Amino acid sequence: GRLNARRERDARMRIGLPSFRPGTIPSPTHLYRPPDSMPLIPVLSPAQSKAWDDAAGRAGISLATLMETAGRSVVAVMARRYPERLRDGVVVAAGGGNNGGDGWVVARVLHQAGIPVWVATLNGEQSPLQREMAGLATSLGVRTLTADGPWPNIGLIVDALLGTGARGAPRPPVAALVERMVDLRVPIVAVDGPTGLDLEAGLAYLPIRCDLSITFGGVRRGHLLAREEAGNIVVVDIGHPRPDAIWPILMTDRMAADAHPPLHARDHKGDRGRVVVLGGNTGMTGAVRIAARSAFASGAGLVHVVAPLETVDALVTAEPDIQTFTHALALPISDALSGLIARSDAVVIGPGLGRQAGAGDFVLAVLEQSRHAVIDADALTVLQGRTADLEKLARTRSFVLTPHPGEFRTLFPEQAPHLESDPWSAAEAASLEAQSTVLLKGVPTVVARAGHASLTISAGNPGLATGGSGDLLSGIVAAMLARGVEPEVAAGAGAQALGRAADLAARRSSARSLRPMDVITALPDLWRTWEIIGTVPPIVVPPILYELELPQLY
Repeated sequence: GRLNARRERDARMRIGLPSFRPGTIPSPTHLYRPPDSMPLIPVLSPAQSKAWDDAAGRAGISLATLMETAGRSVVAVMARRYPERLRDGVVVAAGGGNNGGDGWVVARVLHQAGIPVWVATLNGEQSPLQREMAGLATSLGVRTLTADGPWPNIGLIVDALLGTGARGAPRPPVAALVERMVDLRVPIVAVDGPTGLDLEAGLAYLPIRCDLSITFGGVRRGHLLAREEAGNIVVVDIGHPRPDAIWPILMTDRMAADAHPPLHARDHKGDRGRVVVLGGNTGMTGAVRIAARSAFASGAGLVHVVAPLETVDALVTAEPDIQTFTHALALPISDALSGLIARSDAVVIGPGLGRQAGAGDFVLAVLEQSRHAVIDADALTVLQGRTADLEKLARTRSFVLTPHPGEFRTLFPEQAPHLESDPWSAAEAASLEAQSTVLLKGVPTVVARAGHASLTISAGNPGLATGGSGDLLSGIVAAMLARGVEPEVAAGAGAQALGRAADLAARRSSARSLRPMDVITALPDLWRTWEIIGTVPPIVVPPILYELELPQLY
């Protein structure tokens, strides 16, 4: 036994995996730091957006310069996306604030390019900068329209009525103008976001759905909370300084591809990580089967499933490449199971575990013997009221918790009231309470780890709203943990991989008919795509920083 332990320790040192002693937190070996050349896309609240504009001013970039650059960037994006519709003419609906000022710049640039353009305005107070931009545009011949007067036939509408900071239901004149815009049934391009969409809480007060939202420097929270209303999203650079390091970051394909540890020619199965999945109670074999298969499909070298005899008998026939271990999902833990967990690099506990009496004690006992663990599904539910026990264990181990909103409310009731409108603060508070990485599943998915900028994942489509998707995610994250990836990066990159694989699978068939096994089948194509991204990063075409297409809904 001592010789085997020494051999394992030497092997781990040779491939760069951490040796583990009880009472210490294993240090991740695949430390991910995005290169300075990689654009980071912050996910901003309205307050953070204003703070960023103020920071630009302190750096010598005036608000007028930002506005001019923003308007020109909007035109550059529209020219690429809607060249034919621009020839048919454009109406710019401009409000009285600085968002309306952006709209007046758009109108002026279009007019100077010879494109038919009119600005629809509303009576009311105007900001000084908006008034300045309006005066410059009209002096050059830009035509205006009244909101309730006759309009020409056009091919495109630009919504520049209300900006990022707008809250609550718009006033009746604004609502009436939006209704008229919608009735025209031509594409609507929103500057920042559609009028009537709260870009902090994601609440839609008006029935407007934009074809495209063009936003500046980073996405706004409301864009991701209300994907259908915001439409396709394009982030453009208008000259902001580097974002604050504590702001949430949007996980991109390039970041996720860069975070996955490479394989090496001399790798053997032990080098690629050992994953142990515990669960699969009677009638729930599929949960552990999906988790185990996704761990294999994500690069794990060895995958064990620990389950009751009935489940093991089914898996031996259905999944001959998965190793099995028969054990009741209850205490006491046998010496053989303790040894298996000790030899593992990552544990998944919860898929199909069941909620029988004593399940919580069993989960905690397994976690006490684990170095890295993904805690999912029933394992989260049976820990209700026991986050203090979880926090105590997390002081010397690394855990990734993967709750959906219902499981989150059960485990973290005090953090749940603002779960729908502010998943970022909810996940961050839960991470602090449990001293663990929290992967809060939803639209968007948020990954939080105390002391780190949270990650936001927008990849995926409604096809993932099926039983088994969470089990699939757990397997992907566990495979990365087993290779020594930092827990919050494993969680973020794993969620991005799940979403992107689901997008590939939905394009092959449909979101409506998507099943977890379809997503697993799409993973190899995703890894090939990400290998190309990692080798030859995609070229960014200024001023565009990032494009986020609507998920497939059919």
